Amino acid sequence: MRISRLTPWAACLAAAALFAVPAAASAGQQRTTATEDATAAAADPYADYYASAQGKTGPALKTALHNIIKTQSKVTYDGVWNALKVTDQDPANPNNVILVYSGRSQSKSTNGGGVNDWNREHVWAKSHGDFGTATGPGTDLHHLRPEDVTVNSTRGNKDFDKGGSPVSEAPGSLTDADSFEPRDAVKGDVARMLLYMAVRYDGGDGFADLEPNDKVNNGSAPAMGRISLLKQWNQMDPPDAFEQRRNQVIFDQYQHNRNPFIDHPEWVNSIW
Repeated sequence: MRISRLTPWAACLAAAALFAVPAAASAGQQRTTATEDATAAAADPYADYYASAQGKTGPALKTALHNIIKTQSKVTYDGVWNALKVTDQDPANPNNVILVYSGRSQSKSTNGGGVNDWNREHVWAKSHGDFGTATGPGTDLHHLRPEDVTVNSTRGNKDFDKGGSPVSEAPGSLTDADSFEPRDAVKGDVARMLLYMAVRYDGGDGFADLEPNDKVNNGSAPAMGRISLLKQWNQMDPPDAFEQRRNQVIFDQYQHNRNPFIDHPEWVNSIW
């Protein structure tokens, strides 16, 4: 019987091949992991910001998000004027802001109290929690928007619901004695602003525990309605480029916290 032997060079070649296979496999695995990490980062660029909330639902998710977004810088009520000129700037005209319910592009310089001026609309009405213009919920940019003075007055402190008569100077918006319905293009914006407030202000900081409920006529209670409709609006009007830019500007330049429901609108149904 003849036994085959490898020549010295052949033996070396075989050994090199044995080491090359796992090395190549390892390199391929590293490339795959790097690709997966890049894909995940692209899918959720704020994963690190929300790390402690990942995998949670219901009250646990609400608590985790509160603990994340409560860390913020605060803006004075006078400071809100200039901030809104940046957060709500018209993408097509840097000299103007977009009015939230009216949808009108209006000169930044026309802010004030005149009939045709724009002023600071508290989407979560000040009286719903009695926080007024106090630094905190009263100055939180995540729910303050520019709006025509007359339209702002028409909305007043009404809860949000469907139906009513057309609102002058706010095409597509409706109102009745106890509710206000914004135009379709900002229905989701309104829902996400209100639900941000419910997560951010939970009874700490010396302020009331703000919560949504499913009724109107909440008066001065720290509640806003109607949650069943707000959930529908969140789904029918997902975050657009304007809303996403606004969230980023508030995070980068002013409060350094985010509205989680703009980044993750699916979390609305996970909590409520």
